[in-house]
Amino acid sequence: MSKSIVITGVAGLIGARMADWIFENRPEYEVVGIDNLSGGFKENLDERIIFYKLDCADAEVKSIFEKHRPAYVYHFAAYAAEGLSPFIRKYNYQNNLLATANIVNECIRYNVERLVFTSSMAVYGKGTPPFNESHQPAPIDPYGVAKYGCEMDIQIAGEQHGLDWCIIRPHNVYGIKQNIWDTYRNVLGIWMYQHINNQPLSIFGDGSQKRAFSFIDDVLEPLWKAASAPQASCEIINLGSAVEYSILEASQVLTKVMGGGDTLFHEQRHEVKYAHPTWQKSVKLLGFEDKTDLTTGLSIMWEWAQKQPYRDRFMWSEYELDKGIYDFWKTKKEPVKE
Repeated sequence: MSKSIVITGVAGLIGARMADWIFENRPEYEVVGIDNLSGGFKENLDERIIFYKLDCADAEVKSIFEKHRPAYVYHFAAYAAEGLSPFIRKYNYQNNLLATANIVNECIRYNVERLVFTSSMAVYGKGTPPFNESHQPAPIDPYGVAKYGCEMDIQIAGEQHGLDWCIIRPHNVYGIKQNIWDTYRNVLGIWMYQHINNQPLSIFGDGSQKRAFSFIDDVLEPLWKAASAPQASCEIINLGSAVEYSILEASQVLTKVMGGGDTLFHEQRHEVKYAHPTWQKSVKLLGFEDKTDLTTGLSIMWEWAQKQPYRDRFMWSEYELDKGIYDFWKTKKEPVKE
C-alpha cells in the first residue's frame, strides 16, 4: 500500500509543483491534495492527485486524514496578500490561523510523521537584513502576524503533543503555475499580466525596496528534505535565493525578458523596505542550491505565461476596511470576482 502525502494549497504554485516533483521523484507515495480553488487552478493539478475541493478550516478535513493516514503533510494553503491584509483582517486570520489550527489538530490526531509549514519573510518585519532564523520576529502587518501565530502554535503542538515539524520561510517564489491573475500578490506575475494586457508595470513608491526572488524548481528538493530529512526536524529555515534585487531592478530584468514594458509609479505602501534573508541554514540542512538566476527563471515563466488562457483578474468586490486603502486598488477598473 502506498504511503500518502497531504498537500494543502495543492492548486497553487508551490503545491502543484511539489506534487509534480513527488510524482517524478518519489512515485511510491500517493499525493492527496486539498484546495478551495480560491487562488489556485484545477488546471495546475496532475491527474494522479487525489483531490478534495475543500477549505482547510472545514471539519471535513478530519475524514481525509482518517482515510489516507498521511506520513507527511505540506501545509501550503494561505492567502499571501501581505499588503492587502490590513484591509481584510478577518479573512486573513480565518484563512491563515484558523485553517492552520485545523490542520495541526489532524496532524496530531493521526500521528503524522512531520508537518511542513510554509511561513513567510513577513514574520521578520522591520528587522535588520539579512534576516536570520534566530532573529526575533516583529511583523508589521496582519499577514505576518498570522504566519507568526501559526509558527508558534505549531511549536506548541510539538512541545505538548510530540508533533514533528519543520517551518519553512520561503521568499518571493515564482515560476510556472503561479497565479498571475491576482491584483494583490506575486509582483512578477502581476507585471506579466499587466504587460500581456498592454498595461504598464506598477511599482509602489520609488522601487528601491529590496527582495530576493526564488525560482520554484530550486526549492522543491529542499522542501522534500524538509519533510523527510532527520536534520530538518523541529527547525525553522529560510528557503530561497540569496541574491537581492530592488523592485526597480527586478522590473528592468523582466522588461528585457519580455522585450518591452513601461513602468508606472504609485503611492508608497505600508511595507518593509529591505527584506532579504540569510541562506546558510537551508544549504546545510536541506542542500539548497541557488541555481537559477532571475533572467533565466523569468524567461521560463514568461514563455509559460504567454500560453495561458484568458482569465478575469481577481479583485475584491468589497474590502472589510476602506479607510486608508491605496488609490491604485480603489480606482482599478477590472472585472470583479465575488
